Amino acid sequence: MITRDELTGLILAGGQGRRMGGRDKGLEPFAGRPLVAHVRERLAGRVAEVLINANRNAEAYAPLADRVIQDAEGGFQGPLMGIYSGLRAAATPWLLVVPCDTPALPRDLVDRTVAAVNQSPDECDIAVACDGERLHPVVALIRTALVEDLAAVLAEGERKIDRWYARHAWCRVDVSDCPDAFANLNTDEEKQRLERALSEATSDPAGNKEPLSP
Repeated sequence: MITRDELTGLILAGGQGRRMGGRDKGLEPFAGRPLVAHVRERLAGRVAEVLINANRNAEAYAPLADRVIQDAEGGFQGPLMGIYSGLRAAATPWLLVVPCDTPALPRDLVDRTVAAVNQSPDECDIAVACDGERLHPVVALIRTALVEDLAAVLAEGERKIDRWYARHAWCRVDVSDCPDAFANLNTDEEKQRLERALSEATSDPAGNKEPLSP
C-alpha cells in the first residue's frame, strides 16, 4: 500500500502558454484564484510534498508549493522534460503528475491513482488516468526509480510521453465517472465556459462536481 509519505505531487506549469497569448497559464485567474491553486487543492495534505514545475514567475508560484523547480534543461522542451525534472527532484518512491490547467480534477484523485497501482494484477510502474475513452498521460502516478531510464530516452531526443510510458508496465486509473475532470483550459473562452459550468454544478456524494469557490 502506497502511503502519503511515499508520494510527491508535481504540478506541471512550465509551458509557454502559446494558445493564451504567451501568458503564464498556471497564474491565470479562475473563480477568483490562480488556476494552479485549484489544482494544488487536489494534492495538498494527501502527499508528502507539492512541487510546481515552472520556468518563469517562480516567486508567484512559491506560496503555492513546497518547492518550485525549473526544467532540468532549458528551452521549453515540453511536459516530458517537466516530468523528468520532477522525478529528479522527488524524495519519495512515487510522483503524482498533474497539469496546472485542469481545475476540475476529482478531489479523490490521489486515492484513485494509488488504488489503481495497488489493484493492478501485475506490478505497475505507471498509472495513467483514463476517462473511459482515452488516456490523459499528463495525469499519472509514476515510480521515481524510472528517472534514469527517462534521462536516457530524453538524451535520444524523445519528447512523446505515451511512447515513454509504453516502455514500462503501466495501468489505467478509471476516472470515467467525472466527465469534466480533464477539461484543460487553453483559451479565455474555454476558461469562461468551465467557470460557468462548475459554478452551476451541485455536489454529488463523491464531491467530484463540487463548485469551485474562490
